Amino acid sequence: MFLHGYLSCKESFYPEIEYFSRHFRVTALDFPGFGKSDMLPAAWSVGDYADFLLAFLKEKGIIFPHVVAHSFGGRVAIKCLARGEIDRAVLTGCAGIVKERTLLYRMKVGGYRIVRKLSPAFAEKHFGSREFRSLPPLMRESYKKIVNEDLREEARRITRPVLYIVGSLDKETPLSSVRLLHENTAGSRFSVMEGCGHFAHLERPLDFCLAAEEFLHDA
Repeated sequence: MFLHGYLSCKESFYPEIEYFSRHFRVTALDFPGFGKSDMLPAAWSVGDYADFLLAFLKEKGIIFPHVVAHSFGGRVAIKCLARGEIDRAVLTGCAGIVKERTLLYRMKVGGYRIVRKLSPAFAEKHFGSREFRSLPPLMRESYKKIVNEDLREEARRITRPVLYIVGSLDKETPLSSVRLLHENTAGSRFSVMEGCGHFAHLERPLDFCLAAEEFLHDA
């Protein structure tokens, strides 16, 4: 089962889907709000996406799957792993750690709230990341729920095998962040792909597939 990242789609795993289709039954989906799926019915949290995934698996008759997930997809996988619904998982560029809120960050948030009261349109256009500003209103509310949930507690409840893979140059989910997830996931493995950024599975697809395949067979 392949789970894509935020603002992405199932095609982002094209090399891996092609590779693993030789020996596995492969399923990939577009999460609601992305790719060719329907828009969100409400501002979903990570837990809501996990509920959706588990309902999808039940509908398709997929029981206790192997999962390969990227970034946001890793958040959803961690939720499902913590519930004991996934056999094992390869999580690359996995998100799920909320960084410590610095004074500068709190000042920016305070400034945004003040400007939003005076000029909502200006605030929405000039504050926040480019990713955030590109989203429609409902997706923005969902995005805030997603990025503000720290998943270390869920990681501590995982009892199934997990391999964390991170690019050494990843700035979106840096090595230090993914290492925290690894340290909170008992028995998990940790691998660094040197010279790769946030999309290590696309930058070096064959190396990624070989590492994932070895883990899925050995775990």
